[in-house]
Parts: sequence; structure tokens; C-alpha cells
Amino acid sequence: MKTEFSLAQLADPDIAEADKILRKCVHCGFCTATCPTYVLLGDELDSPRGRIYLIKEMLEKDRKPTAEVVKHIDRCLSCLACMTTCPSGVNYMHLVDQARVRIERDYTRPWGERVLRAALAWVLPRPDLFRTSMQLARLARPLAILLPASGKATPVPGLFKRIKAMLALSPGRLPPPGPTSGSVFPAGGERRGRVALLQGCAQQVLAPRINQAAINLLTRHGIEVVLVKDEGCCGALTHHLGHEAAALDFARTNIKAWLAEAERGSLDAILVTTSGCGTVIKDYGFMLRQDGDFAASAAKVSSLTKDISEYISGLELKAAPRESGIVVAYHAACSLQHGQKITQLPKELLSKNGFVVKDIPESHLCCGSAGTYNLLQPDIANKLRDRKVANIAMVKPDMIAAGNIGCMVQIASGTSVPVVHTIELLDWATGGPQPRSSGPDRPVSDTTA
Repeated sequence: MKTEFSLAQLADPDIAEADKILRKCVHCGFCTATCPTYVLLGDELDSPRGRIYLIKEMLEKDRKPTAEVVKHIDRCLSCLACMTTCPSGVNYMHLVDQARVRIERDYTRPWGERVLRAALAWVLPRPDLFRTSMQLARLARPLAILLPASGKATPVPGLFKRIKAMLALSPGRLPPPGPTSGSVFPAGGERRGRVALLQGCAQQVLAPRINQAAINLLTRHGIEVVLVKDEGCCGALTHHLGHEAAALDFARTNIKAWLAEAERGSLDAILVTTSGCGTVIKDYGFMLRQDGDFAASAAKVSSLTKDISEYISGLELKAAPRESGIVVAYHAACSLQHGQKITQLPKELLSKNGFVVKDIPESHLCCGSAGTYNLLQPDIANKLRDRKVANIAMVKPDMIAAGNIGCMVQIASGTSVPVVHTIELLDWATGGPQPRSSGPDRPVSDTTA
């Protein structure tokens, strides 16, 4: 793609990066076939190629974002399926991230939307506030019927529709809090390694059992696990809302905390059980490339970061005697398969440990969760969820496995099939407890064991 940035514009490192990305695009359109919003809506401007044109015009001519541009950028899930499909290596992720920062800086949203987005950016990264908000949402759920009817789908969902989406996704009850920050879990037997485990934000409120399963499995196999004190949100949620300064502050806080822990006791890896977080942490090196004080440290942290499946694939898991034949539909979270290019490892681990793993038709398409997307774009998100659930039903699974809490909650809201994290199944297969579903608070049915 031909670009016409001035030399003055190219002096800005972000514009120079955008120019490099744009020049790789050859207009081939392969991305349209795998873009969830284009597949659903059929609008060129709701495809990666269309959004690239909009972003190019906005950046190249240094224009303020228009309502039309904002509408189509907001509809992007950042699922990154386009990057998997692109034969030219266009880094759409970094381009759309830059567009979101520009929108947040230069576009004035309606008052209600500004308040909602600010609330999400403040509450979701703070587990104590998020827990309180979920408790309030549980009380408010019966009142959702009193909100004005949503009516037909609109280009930009209204505030009441978004509130209803939030209430619908809130759990009926919350589990007790999990292990506290600063905890150390010693290896069982001879220590073979030492890792930090990301505590997460929403996940530690909604499903602390996921990290507990990871701790159980790791310590059982000789790995010491540390929940690093002073660690905070990874910054993914604020990053995707265009709140660049807040996201970078979160990143710097974590970098300091993790490297301080590495100096105290060494770390083989920083493990992540929420793939949406992992994709962003692995990108810290790029995000802080211009920060003289943190660039090298950020790159080091990115190199240390691994999805839980990457790390345990290097361990010789000891399977416990258990009846095999449980059919698992494996949902490949977009942030894992497209963002981190991890596609086969989780399935191989499940298969090697006694599960019958089935691929889901259209596995490349997003489930509609995408961080806060299912709250801000509920119409599109619900259509994608229903499509995903229908595809899952085709393989007739006993349970569904995924590597990202957002996907788990989203899919569970549309099916009665138990939804669990991959690490919970692997913990169970190697001597841990039977996992619980991310749907209604129930264990996986004894009929599957």
C-alpha cells in the first residue's frame, strides 16, 4: 500500500511504525474471509482491509476521528485472525492499537459512553472493586427487566443495552477468594524449577480455581510457584480501550515487581493462565520500546512470559489412573491461536493425558468475548457466541476446554455443556480434583468421569 506521510510525521516513532505496517498491505483481501465482523455484517469497512484504509486516512492526513471511523474501529474485536491469514505479514494488532489511542485522545464520545468506558477501565483491573461490582450486579439482575426494551440492533448499542449485557454476564454467586499476593507454593519433592504465576484481575474474582489448578499441577511436578507481591493488572483491558498511559503504567509496575522477584530467587518463567493477558505481556517489549528506563527490562519480561501450556509441555506429566474417553471440544482462544500462535500444544497435552479432543468447526472465528467487547458490542458478541455454541454442539462434547476466562464466561452463557480451563483438565488427569464449570456453579457431571 502506498503511503504519503511527510518527513515530519515520520519523525514520530508511532507514525513510522504505522507507515511500515501499511506498506506491507497488498489489498489481497484474504483477511476478509476470517474476520468475524465481516463474516457477520458483510461491510468492507468492518473488515481488516477496510479498517486499514480508515486508519491510513486518519493518520496520514492527521484528521480527527469521525463518528463513522470510530464505529468501525470499535466493532473490531482485536481477535487477530486477520494476522494469521495475512500472507504479507501485516501487523494489524499494532496498527489498530494505535488507532484506538488516537480515538481516545481526539474523539469526544457521548457522555454516557465516556462514563461507561471510564468505569470499565477503572473497575476491571482492580479485583477488589470488580468483586464489589459483581456483588452489586447480582443484586441488580432482577431489575434488568425494568430497563427500556432494547429494540432492534443499532449501529452503536445504547447504554441500557450495554447495562443489560453486563447484568446478564454477571455470575449468580462468586467463589471465595483464592491465594493472596505474596504467597509461595513450594515444590513437592525435589525442586525442578521456579515460576511466577500471573494472578490476573477478573479471573481471580470469577474463577480462582483456574490458578489453583495450575499451582496444584506445577507443585506436584516439582515446580515452586510464586504469586508476586505488588503485581497488578497486566494492562490488557485498558490497552484495548485506548488508555495508553494507564496500560503502560500497569506494565511498568509489573516489570519492576517481576524482575525484583527474579533477582531475589530467580524465575524460569512468568506463567499466564489467561491468554488475553499473555498476548499483551509478550508485547511489553514493543509497547515500551521508546522508554529508555524500561525498554530492556520490558523485553526481558516479554521473553520470560509463557502461556501455561507452553511451560508444562516441557514437563513429563504423570497421569493418574482414570477412565478415559471423555470428549472435549477445544475452543482455541483468539489471543492464544492468533495472538501467540499457540495452536497444537493444548490439544496435544489433553490428548496425551486421556481426553478425546475434538476440533470445533470455524475454530478460527472469535466467540465474541474479546475483553470488554461483549459488554460494549452485545449485539455482535451474542451472534458470535451463538454461532460458536452451535459449532461446538456439532461435535457432541462432554465438556468444553479453553485457555481464557473471557471465552469461558462468554461460551458458558450460551450452553449447558460444562466449560473448563485446559489446566483444570490436566490437573484432574494428573491427580487433582474434578473441575467445575464456568457456567452454573456445578462440578463436571459424574457421568463424564
